[in-house]
Parts: sequence; structure tokens; C-alpha cells
Amino acid sequence: MSSAKKNEKKEKIRPFGDTSLDQTLRPSKWDEYVGQDSIKKNLKILLTAAKERGHSPEHILFYGPPGLGKTTLAHLISKEIEGSMKITSGPAIEKVGDLASILTNLSDGDVLFIDEVHRLNKIIEETLYPAMESRVLDIIIGKGPSARTIQLELPSFTLIAATTRMALLSSPLRSRFSGGTFRLSFYTENEIESILKRSSKILGVDMKKDGLIEISKRSRFTPRIANYLLKRCRDYAQVKKTELNKNTVQEALSLLEIDNMGLGSHDKRILEVIINKFNGGPVGLGTISAAIIEEQSTIEEVHEPYLMQIGFIERTLRGRVATKLAYEHLGYKFPETQQQKKLL
Repeated sequence: MSSAKKNEKKEKIRPFGDTSLDQTLRPSKWDEYVGQDSIKKNLKILLTAAKERGHSPEHILFYGPPGLGKTTLAHLISKEIEGSMKITSGPAIEKVGDLASILTNLSDGDVLFIDEVHRLNKIIEETLYPAMESRVLDIIIGKGPSARTIQLELPSFTLIAATTRMALLSSPLRSRFSGGTFRLSFYTENEIESILKRSSKILGVDMKKDGLIEISKRSRFTPRIANYLLKRCRDYAQVKKTELNKNTVQEALSLLEIDNMGLGSHDKRILEVIINKFNGGPVGLGTISAAIIEEQSTIEEVHEPYLMQIGFIERTLRGRVATKLAYEHLGYKFPETQQQKKLL
């Protein structure tokens, strides 16, 4: 078989993975980006003013839970200012030389996007300060008495950083984002429904209205999760040869063990441990972690934000407490003693 035919065969069977789908579903215009209206208004003013002055926009920091659109906003800003976008992440920049290589390869008007910026180490962070403030890069050559510093001029660029752990960012780094620090909020069910409508059109899925509403209820107010659930429901409907309506969505999501509030099996385990093993709390995070054999950071960053958002868990000085809503959702009777604990 010739090499051309081999390549043709590979091309035919190449899978269209979910990574490619995620890129396709990402909004490419401001009008397509649903929600975060206050942030969009502020960004448009910032970008328009910078464009009129002929300057690169000042550095911008986005923070908030994962899946809310921080990376998408960075892409939209890059397109708005017609600059090339270089993407990296905090853990990927291991040495000062890595940062120097990235910065010296930028051109005027480029956007450098650093995801999970809180994971930059201290030495790299301090090297980044003069690059952000003065557009210069200080490089030390040699060691000991013969060491000398070379200062390289950098092109005018915009640094856009994103983090899910704002508290882990040092104060000096936070203060250097002079363009603004913006917190992305969870979405409403109506906003999620609008996102799902657009996504279903891109995927070529004939999604019924009641099916869209059902997915939006279980999406944890997060676009990334909503799109994930849509794709899995699409797969289920395709295999079962059925239309995508409310019943199909319910069947598909029940297979994924996602209930009508968007709780997965791990969320329920956390609540059941608090209620059944520790009488509703208060109980410490470390104790919950040991009881369900899950890392504390996973519970704190992945599960707790949503459980607190819907009022199923409360954080107190003594630990986590399951609320009356959590008891009722899981079918347990809320004890009077638990109500008395809250009043203490």
C-alpha cells in the first residue's frame, strides 16, 4: 500500500475527540459569550480605550471556579486587539529560562495567557515583575563575583492570567494587574439554557426545549459541565435511536449518577458521611476526607463550592454542617437537635 493511501486511511478513521469539540463550542465573538455582563462591559471599555491610544491593554487577571469562561475571555480579548495569543500555565514554567524564552518570542500587541498562575514558583514570579511593569527582562549570567545582569527590552504585550485559587496569589503579583482583576460568577439557569441552545446547533443536535431545561438544572451553573452533559446526552440518544427530550436526558444522566440537582455520587457521599456518621456535623474537612478516601483539596475545590452554592453545606468555625435542605434532598428527617446546634 502506498504512503498516500495509508495517510488517506488514517484520515478517514481519525476520531473527532471531545478536545476538538470543546474548541468548537468556545464562543468566538463577544455576542456569543453569554453571561458575565459586568465583566464584558468593563473589558470593552478597557480594550476600546487602549485601541484608540494605540497601546496594548494593561494586564488582566481573571479568577473564579473552573469552567466559567476565563480562557474564553482571554481568546476574545486577543481577537479584539488583533494580537497573537501565546498560551501556557503556571506548572509548565519550571525555570527562569522557560519564561525568558516565552517573553522574548512575543511580538508587539501579543497576548500572553498564563493559566493557573498561582502555581508559578517565587523565582519566576519575581522575574515576571519587571516584565509586567517596565517591559524588560533581567537575566543573570554567571555566578559569584563574576556574575552580571543583562537587561533585555521586551515588546509591548498584555499578560492575561487566570486562577481558581485567588488566595494563593502573592500580593505583589496581584497588584501588578493594573488593567483589572475580575471575578467570574456562576451562571443562572437561563444563561446556561442559552449556552446549550448554541452548543446544540453547533453539534447538529435537535434538542427539545424540555431537554435543554433539564440539562441546565443539573449543570451546577457551569458552562463547561453543561456542554459535557449535552455531549453525553447526545451520545445516549444516538445509541438508543431516540429524540433528545426531557425523558432521554433523565435516562442518560441517571446512568452518570447525576440527580435532579446536579449532584454526583461523590457529592452525595460527602453529605451522607456528614449526616450518617457525624450526626450532621460540625465535622472537619480532614475527617470527611479520611471517611470517603478523597483528597481534601478535591473536596474543597470541586465539591464544596456547589454544595454551598445550593445551600446543602455550611462552613462553621468548628467544621462542615449539613443543612436542612441536604437532609430533605437525600430523604432524611432533619433532627431538632441539629437545629439547636445551629443556634449555639
